[in-house]
Amino acid sequence: MTDLSAFPIATRWPASHPDRIQLYSAPTPNGVKISIALEELGLPYEAHAVNIGKNESWTPEFLSLNPNGKIPAIIDPKGPGGKPIGLFESGAILLYLTDKTGKLIPADPTRRYETIQWVFFQMASVGPMFGQVGFFHKFAGREIADKRPLERYRDESKRLLGVLDTRLKGRKWIMDNDYTIADISLLGWVRNLIGFYDARELVGFDDFANVAAWLERGLARPAVQSGLNIPTRG
Repeated sequence: MTDLSAFPIATRWPASHPDRIQLYSAPTPNGVKISIALEELGLPYEAHAVNIGKNESWTPEFLSLNPNGKIPAIIDPKGPGGKPIGLFESGAILLYLTDKTGKLIPADPTRRYETIQWVFFQMASVGPMFGQVGFFHKFAGREIADKRPLERYRDESKRLLGVLDTRLKGRKWIMDNDYTIADISLLGWVRNLIGFYDARELVGFDDFANVAAWLERGLARPAVQSGLNIPTRG
C-alpha cells in the first residue's frame, strides 16, 4: 500500500485511496482547473474538500504542502521516478498533469509554448483582475464609497476580455481545434465573472461574442460539468 505519511496534510485529510492522486481543493476558479483536467484526462484521483470559508487552507497541515495557503494542491503518489510528489499553484499542476500524460497540450514545441503563454495569461492577468472585480463588485469592496478601484479593475477586465475575444475569432478553442489546458485555465474564471460575481453587465460581456460562444462550448463538455462541482462543497 502506498505510504503518504511523509505528507502532514494526509493526517488532516486522510486518503481512502492512497495509490491515487490526492487533490486538496474547493470549487473555485483556481480549484476547478485541476478537477476539470483530472476528469478530462481520466486519471484516478481522490478529492478532499478544503473549506476556505473556515480558513482550512491556513492550517499547518495544508501549509506544509502549499506554503502560499491557497487551493489547490496535489500529491501524486506515482510521481517522477515512481516517487511521490507534492505540488501547489494551479498552473504548475496543470503543466505537470500534461507532462505526466502527454495530453491536453500540443506535442509540437512551438505550439506547446504558445499554449503555456495563454495559461500564464490567465495566471498573471485574468485571474487577478477578475478576482478584484468580484471583490469590489460583489463582496466587501462594494461598500467602499470611492469607486475608482472598481472602475480600474472593470476597465482592465474588459480589456482582457477583448484580448481573449480577438484570439478566439475564427477559433473553436484557444489553440484552434486543440482543446488544451489553456482553455481549462480560463473557463472557470470567465464563468465566475458573469455568474458568481454577477458582473456580466458591468464588463459588457455580451459585446464579446467569441468569448461567449467559447464559454458555451466549454461548459457543454461532460468533464467540465463534473469538474465544476469537485470537491463537493462541505
